Amino acid sequence: MSSYSYTVYLVEDENNLSEVLKAYMEKEGWFVKVLDNGADALEAVKEPPHLWVLDIMLPGTDGYQILKGIREEQGDVPVIFISARDQDLDRVLGLEMGSDDYLAKPFLPQELIIRAKKLISRVYGEQSNESKKVELNDYLIDPQARIVTDEQADSSHVELTTKEMDLILLLTEDIGKALSREAIIENVWGENYFGSERAVDDVVRRVRKKMPRIHLETLYGFGYRILSS
Repeated sequence: MSSYSYTVYLVEDENNLSEVLKAYMEKEGWFVKVLDNGADALEAVKEPPHLWVLDIMLPGTDGYQILKGIREEQGDVPVIFISARDQDLDRVLGLEMGSDDYLAKPFLPQELIIRAKKLISRVYGEQSNESKKVELNDYLIDPQARIVTDEQADSSHVELTTKEMDLILLLTEDIGKALSREAIIENVWGENYFGSERAVDDVVRRVRKKMPRIHLETLYGFGYRILSS
């Protein structure tokens, strides 16, 4: 698969749709593996792709269970949820569980491509040559590799989700600078985010639990900032 730029796992049990989406994604130079049931998708969790495109309604294991497995095993691998059910409910549940984007059926294949390319670019896009590693309280943050290493724990990686990593990278771009919840939402979730600003607080809470030595300060009624000490 080295000749392909990215690997995508497409989990969809509608054969006609999966064939069309696969063809569109392959035109982008991506390797696409189609999985048509939940059991195969859960098995594939052991070998992470660059992107999951995941239908919620599947035979046997549903998309929510697969998303849980992805987050437990693969951390910050991006996920796009697709569904034809109760759209608002699925969107909210999916985002709360850690999906990165959502598409309601029916949708144009090109819309999926646009969203997938934007997500891939944000997660894997080349970083500026000026991007440097940041060390804070024995955490080594590598923006280009999107890795946080705990130097007090034998340099083990801190397992962060996409949103948790995005938050850390955003707040460490300018140590000490305060960002409002609105600014964090726009930069981490995007301008078209559908949901409550409480999502920011939830991500902050998880980051503090995973990185207890980080000085992530709350500015009540405004937002957050990271301090150097």
